[in-house]
Amino acid sequence: MTARKGGFPLEGFVVLYLLAYLPNVIVTKLVTSIPHPGLGRPLTGLETLPASLIISMVLTYGFIWLSGWHRDANKIALGPVQVPFPTRYTFLSGIGTAMVLFTVPLSFTIPDVSIPFIQLLMRGDILVIAPIVDLMFGRRVRWWSWTALVMVLFALVIALSDRGGLKLPPIAILTVVLYTIGYFLRLFVMTKISKSGDPASVRRYFVEEKVIALPMSVVILGAISASGIGGQSGELAWGFIRVWGDPVLADLFWIGATLTVISVLAIIILLDPRENAYCVPLERAASLVAGIGGSVLLAWFWGLRMPRDAELIGAGVLVGAIVLLSLAPRFAARREALSESA
Repeated sequence: MTARKGGFPLEGFVVLYLLAYLPNVIVTKLVTSIPHPGLGRPLTGLETLPASLIISMVLTYGFIWLSGWHRDANKIALGPVQVPFPTRYTFLSGIGTAMVLFTVPLSFTIPDVSIPFIQLLMRGDILVIAPIVDLMFGRRVRWWSWTALVMVLFALVIALSDRGGLKLPPIAILTVVLYTIGYFLRLFVMTKISKSGDPASVRRYFVEEKVIALPMSVVILGAISASGIGGQSGELAWGFIRVWGDPVLADLFWIGATLTVISVLAIIILLDPRENAYCVPLERAASLVAGIGGSVLLAWFWGLRMPRDAELIGAGVLVGAIVLLSLAPRFAARREALSESA
């Protein structure tokens, strides 16, 4: 499959993605590290997620309408009004995305498992399934994609080994499995219906997936909160109810707004017509670099803990993977052009 022709380069979207992710990481970390005046402790991920997710949902729907992307989506009639509605494939992808969105907060609640540890593990699984989906659809996976995939996995192994290996309780394993299944569903549907290079296909996929995924994830979080399951249900209740009159809402609005921008840029990167083994490491590497870069800025300017040496080494490897994915296809195309003209 050929790369995008003309227009804004994919690497430019990756840079914008990284720049949007940096403030998201910084504000989220500050909100969950600095003691809240009313609670006497920092907010947890489960207390910040409901509001930021609801804000992102509202802003995403606003973007869909104001940008005109809704015009490319499948629609159903509700009386005299035509509203976007997913097809059976984008509905399936929306379920997968909702699984991703609600397993992330569940991963925050597992005793004796650090959040960076399980998040790195969850991202590593996605890198493994990317070329599997390509091979399922008979898509060519080029040498630079395999090399970058190995580089990103190597960076994850460095960080994970530094944290003591893969000793996980059953609930953590279940969380990782559900997250991986959700992402597999997304990549499967993307590859089947939308990795064509057609901008209208990107817009259609984004709208139809988000129409189902965002409200479904909010409903699932609400159900967890109402059920009282686990000691963290009270945190979710605070995040759904009390947060709306709290000054921290301004920070959560910023988190939700940057999350909306990230989601738009991520779908553009992942739906590039090149193989998943190219696009997924590019997007995942950029997000991990943003996380490490945000941690460094937090250490420099806010006095938080500097990333571990293993995490900095891993970030360097990821930067190398991004450079490889940016330059190798251009050199290959240049060689092919010279061969054809000879």
